Amino acid sequence: MRFLSANKTLMNIYDTREGVRLTLNREQKGHWNRWGPFLAERAWGTVREDYSANGDAWNYFPHDHARARAYRWNEDGLAGISDRHQYLCFALALWNGRDPFLKERLFGLNTSEGNHGEDVKEYYAYLDNTPTHSYMKYLYKYPQAAYPYEKLLEENRRRSRRDLEYELVDTGIFDQGRYFDIEVEFAKLQPEDMLIRIRISNRGPEAAAIQVLPTLWFRNTWSWGRDPRRPSIAGWSPGFSRSKSEHPLRQATPLKTLIANHWQLGEYILYCSAADELLFTENETDTARLYGVPPPTPYVKDAFHHYVVNGRRDAVNPAAAGTKAAARYSRTLDAGQTITLDLRLAALIDEHPLEAPFADCDALIKQRQEEADEFYDAVLPAQLSVDEKRVARQAFAGMLWSKQYYHYVVTDWLEGDPAEPVPPPQRREARNHDWTHLFTRDIISMPDKWEFPWFASWDLGFHCIALAHIDPHFAKEQILLMLREWYMHPNGQIPAYEWDFNSVNPPVLPLAARAVFEIDRRHTGVADYAFLERVFQKMLLNFTWWVNRKDALGKNIFQGGFLGMDNISAFDRDKLPPGWLLGQADGTSWMAAFAKSMLTTAMLLAEQDPVYADLASKFWEHYVYIANAMNSLRDPRLSLWDEKDGFFYDQLISPQNEPTPIRARTMVGFVPLFGAATVPADTFERFPDFQRRREWFIQHRPDLVKSVEPMVVSGPNQNVIVGLVRQDQLRRMLAYMLDENEFLSPFGVRAVSRYHADHPLNLKLDGHEYSLDYEPGESTTDLYGGNSNWRGPIWVPVNVLIIVALRQYHKYYGDTFQVECPTGSGVMRTLDQVAEELARRVAGIFLRDDQGNRPVFGPCPLFNHDPHWRDLIPFYEYFHGDTGRGCGASHQTGWTGLIAQILIYRGGGCLDWL
Repeated sequence: MRFLSANKTLMNIYDTREGVRLTLNREQKGHWNRWGPFLAERAWGTVREDYSANGDAWNYFPHDHARARAYRWNEDGLAGISDRHQYLCFALALWNGRDPFLKERLFGLNTSEGNHGEDVKEYYAYLDNTPTHSYMKYLYKYPQAAYPYEKLLEENRRRSRRDLEYELVDTGIFDQGRYFDIEVEFAKLQPEDMLIRIRISNRGPEAAAIQVLPTLWFRNTWSWGRDPRRPSIAGWSPGFSRSKSEHPLRQATPLKTLIANHWQLGEYILYCSAADELLFTENETDTARLYGVPPPTPYVKDAFHHYVVNGRRDAVNPAAAGTKAAARYSRTLDAGQTITLDLRLAALIDEHPLEAPFADCDALIKQRQEEADEFYDAVLPAQLSVDEKRVARQAFAGMLWSKQYYHYVVTDWLEGDPAEPVPPPQRREARNHDWTHLFTRDIISMPDKWEFPWFASWDLGFHCIALAHIDPHFAKEQILLMLREWYMHPNGQIPAYEWDFNSVNPPVLPLAARAVFEIDRRHTGVADYAFLERVFQKMLLNFTWWVNRKDALGKNIFQGGFLGMDNISAFDRDKLPPGWLLGQADGTSWMAAFAKSMLTTAMLLAEQDPVYADLASKFWEHYVYIANAMNSLRDPRLSLWDEKDGFFYDQLISPQNEPTPIRARTMVGFVPLFGAATVPADTFERFPDFQRRREWFIQHRPDLVKSVEPMVVSGPNQNVIVGLVRQDQLRRMLAYMLDENEFLSPFGVRAVSRYHADHPLNLKLDGHEYSLDYEPGESTTDLYGGNSNWRGPIWVPVNVLIIVALRQYHKYYGDTFQVECPTGSGVMRTLDQVAEELARRVAGIFLRDDQGNRPVFGPCPLFNHDPHWRDLIPFYEYFHGDTGRGCGASHQTGWTGLIAQILIYRGGGCLDWL
């Protein structure tokens, strides 16, 4: 995709110096992706680390264990990086002299401790990142007073689900600026050589002390009885022979170094400028602290806590060796002072360490900063304002920082490890027990590396659409990964997420693949048909799984239950009474969108290989069948469209096969819009066999074709549209969507109509009563943990799908089709103008308004106006339906990162990927 840069010359991402590195990655020549921000923000409390009998992952491995207990599957840390196999890791540890233990990882509440479920209670920002991670910047806000662990736990436990969450800023700990800004920059000189600059600023009114421990360690791969080989980290100085008995690191030198040795990774040196001392221990569990059993080594994972906080000199290894090491810096900063610590992590080549590792350090970091600026100048339209570019760039940064090494071998996890106790027998039927083929050890884009440090397949589809603007190759590889045989079930199901791989997510991957294909084609001018064909072949299996497993009555009305929208229903859609079925307007619409994606992809592939024309014909007909099942003109009684209300509803189907509409005005009713696609009316003439079959079907099945007339009758612009919604229905649906008393918020389209604030839905089912009302902020129910809420807030990904759909309907109906926007305002707009208005409203969540406030921050003056906070944009999971305040996971740049796509669209970029 080409945009005019500030100097008015045409630029492409591959014309930049970062783009050259991307090309090397794609061609597997440069390996600039070997190191990156692949540590999780949280590895405790995950399914992978849970070996309990009852599946209580949060309590089996709590935060309190994390500093002392070796992780089995992956590591976490502050501002952390690792190699792509996560053998060797680097992150920060901090101590302000008051905390009860070192700050090595982010703290948060688990799902039973928070009044709205799990929630990180820290402030940190992903400020910048390039796709090869040649330049990265991370910021952490570290309080100078003792971190209020107990106060946060007690107050949040006291509050109900109807109360606001008690946040770290509410404790007053940041008053008068009494905190440190810890800013960490990484600048790669070569794929395995990076400068690390730690900039510490005292924002408070008085001098304050801090200890900083940049830490290097190996993930524990040796304690589990599967591979006994143990890597090592030792102290070493340039010119020092490792065969000598006396260690010069014990001398006072301005440069101290650590050498890490791994049988596969090789040797790396961490150069530490002006460190006070080096500390060494083992990445082994402190069994004495946790279980009252002597550990196999006196030097354990939490040794640096004992040494720094408790003053135990014997806690660290005096032999200056181990599998975990740190450089210790003890500094006192005056009020307003900033200091800089420099380190460098580099592969050791031919036993020759760097003689002057920090020569030209400033110039090299500045060069990588300038290259990052050049890259994003090519990505972002020049028409965007400074603030819009800031939001988009931080959105991309968050997405790139949210890459994580994800390791999970289900068979090994179920059976337990040879060196560990035998797991309880209940685990034979534990979650994911029928996914024994799943074997993952990959870098994957995570929804949120603290709240959701695991992949979610439907989230990932949205991630890839945004990522395609900055790294199309990585976006394509992510989609293909979910379809590989060690992920996709042999029956064709795509794994949902680690808490339940069997859960059913909307089939967005084929739509995402087409979007990535089109964005990539605009970047490169080359159409990657091979990628699209690989996706198409695997999605044939997944489509068959859906048809065989989720159409219980064989009538093209699909179920699916959860389908990613958590608590949007009055009841848990995964747990219906025996004999009852739910005909889901969203499940059926998603399947129609799936069929549409397969149809349009098959037609695209048929341009290269005519064989695909037969498959295009198959999916054209299947789309018509699904459309008639849920939106039939022939027999409206069987339709999910409610003519009286002018809306699509789910239908409860009783054991006696009697349907009852669930009259809930929710986002479910707009899913039939998703995935619509226009094509020129003469497109089919290029495929004679397909055209003959299509004409036969139109002639012999007019009863079915009547329901999808826009598929066969050209619009004013000589297009046809593959879309479920007819013209009269579209007007009635948009009357709801664009009504500010219903769905239209100042910040986008709500997930549930405000109508239900005064008119809650009450439902009786099998002797139980259920209700649904309008909840614009955090959830008041514990459905799906209670930390997300689809009963009123704004969700960016579905707003993007609405905007894309409206543009497609505009391409069909043209400028003559206009609606009131907002409803009742008297202002008439085309569908394209409505799409632009929705994009403006969604973008307004993040941008400063006329008073200098960002709605995402809510009313907090510190966040909105303090110069050290106001431009640190958080990308929450969802947003308050009335105010735009961020809710849920605070760093879900994953699919909320689609705001970058919206801003590119507002700056003149393309949004028509279908």
